[in-house]
Amino acid sequence: MIDRLEQMEQLYNELQAQFVLPEVINDHEKYQKTAKALREIEAPVEKYRELKQARQGLADSRALLAESDADMRAMAAEEIAALEPRASALEEELKVLLLPKDPNDEKNVVLEIRAGTGGDEATLFAAEVFRMYTRFAEQHRWKVEVLSLSESGVGGYKEIIAIIEGERVYSQLKWESGVHRVQRVPATETQGRVHTSAITVAVLPEAEEVDIKIEPKDIRIDTFCSSGPGGQSVNTTYSAVRITHLPTNTVVSCQDEKSQIKNREKGMRVLRSRLYEMEMERQQSELAKERKSMVGSGDRSEKIRTYNFPQNRLTDHRIGLTLHQLDLIMEGRLQPVVDALIAHYQAEQLKATAAQAA
Repeated sequence: MIDRLEQMEQLYNELQAQFVLPEVINDHEKYQKTAKALREIEAPVEKYRELKQARQGLADSRALLAESDADMRAMAAEEIAALEPRASALEEELKVLLLPKDPNDEKNVVLEIRAGTGGDEATLFAAEVFRMYTRFAEQHRWKVEVLSLSESGVGGYKEIIAIIEGERVYSQLKWESGVHRVQRVPATETQGRVHTSAITVAVLPEAEEVDIKIEPKDIRIDTFCSSGPGGQSVNTTYSAVRITHLPTNTVVSCQDEKSQIKNREKGMRVLRSRLYEMEMERQQSELAKERKSMVGSGDRSEKIRTYNFPQNRLTDHRIGLTLHQLDLIMEGRLQPVVDALIAHYQAEQLKATAAQAA
């Protein structure tokens, strides 16, 4: 680990030297590339420098234990007592920082929420979960843009697809894919019985054109009139777009905009992300051993979470987490759940790394 950190620190110093060169400052592409490379290794390098300081302090204090002056020895012992746990903590933090990074963590996401079992109640919950993610996005100063929306007669969502743009969105939301179950008394229930409904959530890293190349000959684009709930006309022009990827028979519809061009652009963003996810799943199936270190399988048919409103309880079944603050979580305070999932995933990665090294 120390050899690797030494190499990273050397690279960091070299990049910092390049960062002030006129040929880098005046070349936007080079400047951005250098800045990105610096950001990627800055945290472990800074932590490594802290560790070196702590270790040097320990070495100096241990040398003082041989002094004849009793006060000096007592001061050295105090320093050692403070620095030893600090050095150990820094070593553990560095192990986490050196874990392999998910290449998609920096990406924006395409969020897809669909009502499942439970009829109208499922559509209402789908709308509430989308609101929860929107509030969470606001806290992170992310931008949320609806790409496609199908409403139910009671004001819920049969399906909603949105793109969330910002800093490291996928790194925070990638844990949300799966079946979300809700237990509560629906507004339409006259006898006070608790009902169970479900929705599915899919979080796809947004694929750029460099990630997925779509040939024009591989897609068919159909246009149709947009319509709202109950068949109500949104507009009478053929602005809605349906894109079919012929090789995979993947279909994407977008009718949120009044412009056919804009709907086509949005539809292509969703299509690229779905095709990218298919390719990722194919690669992951070939790397079955690595998947053992993942939190759950990522299968959308897997129930990942239960929202129990009568008990104000949220349970994440993958890691056995239970929080009695569902009211706050539904207002977008999802960070404790996300942090717990990240910590669990990192612990699993560390176990796997240790097992490989053994």
